[in-house]
Amino acid sequence: MKLFNRSIVLLIAGITASGGVIHADSASGLRERKVDVGEGVSLRVIEAGQGSGSTLVFIPGWSTGADIWRQQIDRFAPTHRVIAFDPRSQGQSTITTSGNTPEIRAQDLHNLLERLEARRPVLIGWSQGVQDLAAYIERYGTHDLAGLVVVDAAVSDGADGIVARPQETAAQFKMFAVYQAHQEEYLRGMMGAIISKLQPEGTIDRLVATGMKTPTSIGTAMLVADLFGLNRTAALKKIDCPTLIIASAKSDELARQQAGASQIPHARLEKVEDAAHAVFLDQPVRFDELVEKFVKDLATASALRRSP
Repeated sequence: MKLFNRSIVLLIAGITASGGVIHADSASGLRERKVDVGEGVSLRVIEAGQGSGSTLVFIPGWSTGADIWRQQIDRFAPTHRVIAFDPRSQGQSTITTSGNTPEIRAQDLHNLLERLEARRPVLIGWSQGVQDLAAYIERYGTHDLAGLVVVDAAVSDGADGIVARPQETAAQFKMFAVYQAHQEEYLRGMMGAIISKLQPEGTIDRLVATGMKTPTSIGTAMLVADLFGLNRTAALKKIDCPTLIIASAKSDELARQQAGASQIPHARLEKVEDAAHAVFLDQPVRFDELVEKFVKDLATASALRRSP
């Protein structure tokens, strides 16, 4: 998740895998539960749909949770099994002072997929979720995946990026202090920067409330690990499944996303106009169309491989 200077301007101006309770919304078909992924960590999971299409797994960004994908959950549940979750130390999942890195969250994701028996899913990661995908690929590869959707973030080059982009790095480190001193105002300003379109009443308040559940010390550690931890770009060349990259046309990481796409054999990059970082909230129809076409193409290709 990028840190945004607009925040400074604004400031100055269930059931577990071993048993438990499932909370279901009969009107929408949503099922909510807690799933134990090991080492004392339980993730809050939202599931919907039992369609015959690919299982779609939505991975949120920094300081957000499963609910940020609600429009996509509603859109795809009639035809697909849909899974979204709060990563560790975010939303209603276990807050833990250890393991708040893409590498451990990738382990959580792997364990979650096993617990839920999600076979050959399409993983859809946004922002921080892109780092989690890269870490997942580095450790587990892509042979068990049907496809990947990478949403508006370049895979981190770690500490090498500090040397490559010193001014940007300095600005990001300044923002850590702002976030720690003024968490709610920072989160509200961030939402105003990453979402450019008017949202339904209460949406921003709910997103801020979710972000407030992550202690600032942990949130800062997450950002450092995401942005300046390991160089994960080697994972790009290990991707051997179909990959869709969806980027905001005005992303300041667009060139890096394009460079990353060029290293993936079966990748296609689509730019979404008139959208900020949260492209799926600013342009949900266009985003959903891109994902729908991608998963349909996967199904077609799979059927052709099976045909005599």
